[in-house]
Amino acid sequence: MVDSNSPDRLTEREIRRYDRHLIIPEVGVRGQNRLKKARVLVVGAGGLGSPVSMYLAAVGVGKLGLVEFDEVDESNLQRQILYGESDIGKPKLDVALGRLREINPLIELVPHAERIDSSNAMALLEGYDIVVDGSDNFPTRYLVNDACVLAGKPDVYGSIFRFEGQSSVFWGARGPCYRCLFPAPPPPGLVPSCAEGGVLGILPAIIGSLQANEVVKLILEVGEPLIGRLVLFDALQVKFREVKLEKSPECPVCSENPTLTELIDYERFCGLAPESPQTDTVNVTPEKLESWLQEGRELQLLDVRTLAEHQTCRLDDSVLIPVQVLPRRFEELDRDAEIVVYCHHGHRSAHAVDFLRRMGFANTFNLAGGIDAWSKRVDPSVPLY
Repeated sequence: MVDSNSPDRLTEREIRRYDRHLIIPEVGVRGQNRLKKARVLVVGAGGLGSPVSMYLAAVGVGKLGLVEFDEVDESNLQRQILYGESDIGKPKLDVALGRLREINPLIELVPHAERIDSSNAMALLEGYDIVVDGSDNFPTRYLVNDACVLAGKPDVYGSIFRFEGQSSVFWGARGPCYRCLFPAPPPPGLVPSCAEGGVLGILPAIIGSLQANEVVKLILEVGEPLIGRLVLFDALQVKFREVKLEKSPECPVCSENPTLTELIDYERFCGLAPESPQTDTVNVTPEKLESWLQEGRELQLLDVRTLAEHQTCRLDDSVLIPVQVLPRRFEELDRDAEIVVYCHHGHRSAHAVDFLRRMGFANTFNLAGGIDAWSKRVDPSVPLY
């Protein structure tokens, strides 16, 4: 008879549920118990977080934490398989927890309805053994990496863009970390996010499944984890290739003599927070821009997004110069004109305004909140993406 009160034994219900695991020699009852006792934190319940959390719930990870603060948007449904049409507008975390409970009611689900940042990251990681990075931005990736190194925990990494994805296990105690591969973030606007550049809806399932697989291997201590290895996947060619990674002796966080011993301001580190906050004389609200246009004020509207974004939606009569090529093409602009620069959410355009003002374009302004805010607050006929 199975002792259902013993934490070292599986209940009869668990034996039935995990039967296909129990007959695998590398898993068995011992391995399933290891999964049952494991504590995994998934940062983000979006494209990558959806398949990761669903599979980790299904295989029986005993404690599964989810960090998420966003709401379900219609644009999520193309790839974030935790959600459906009826979930639009609802908190992602609430929907995700309900779906995961349906997948496996035998595990503990722990919601963390907050944005992970330097003030709470170490506390969030405290109750977990393994962290899965399902984020889609550089500040969070550096933050999760650094927090994992400082806490001595593995960071199961994944990244997706258009038709390409990559995955690795960054574990400073046993191999290289994310900073060993990418010592510094790219310049702001150089690498578009998925929201700006797009992603094939199927790709997150492939990369997220790889991440979930790495988590299970780490828990079971079987196979060869992706420590010191970066797997790259090309969906168009259906090809995987592997890059060997080396631990950097000069890494500021995981080397023998680290210079970074506490978490920092990652928005500023990645160049997303201007060195000096832009004032209201630089930022223009969507409502203010609307009033200027209605007054007939002569403005030059400059779109610094990508061509694909510009073709999706744009402000009338705007000129497209992507921020990546702006340093080569800024002379195409009229120095005497009043220029309002916009992008998707206002980050790339803020840096474009900083650059243009340094180049002598004194009457240059940033559309605060970007075309996204314009659509939500002024003209809903402009598509959201």
